[in-house]
Amino acid sequence: QVQLVESGGGLVQPGGSLRLSCAASGRTASSVYMGWFRQAPGKEREFVARIRWSSGITDYGDSVRGRFTISRDTAKSTVHLQMFSLKPDDTAAYFCAASTSLLGNFRQVEFYNSWGQGTQVTVSS
Repeated sequence: QVQLVESGGGLVQPGGSLRLSCAASGRTASSVYMGWFRQAPGKEREFVARIRWSSGITDYGDSVRGRFTISRDTAKSTVHLQMFSLKPDDTAAYFCAASTSLLGNFRQVEFYNSWGQGTQVTVSS
C-alpha cells in the first residue's frame, strides 16, 4: 500500500498560479503511474493529469492541457502539479492517486489503487 499526502491548495485569483505537491510513502516502488484528479461539488471525479514514474511520460485532461504541468521528483517520491492561468472552473478538491497497473484506462478512477485525502483549490476574485 502507498500512502499519499497532498499539499499546496488554497485560494487564488483568476489568472493566478498554484503548485500542488503529493508526497508518497510506503511501497512506492510498486507504483507505476501517479495521477491527479479533481472533484467539484456535485460533479464526478475528473482526470487531470498522470505521469509514469520511470519515464516521466505525461498525459493531461482536455480541460487543463496547456495550463497545467505534472512532474515528479523520484529522489523525494513526490509528484507536483503546477497550475497556471487558473479559472473559476478549476475550483475543486484535488486528489493525488497511485496505480500499480500497466494496463487499463489511466483516465478512470478505477485504474488507481491508492488515493490521498485531497487538497482544496478555490479560484475566485
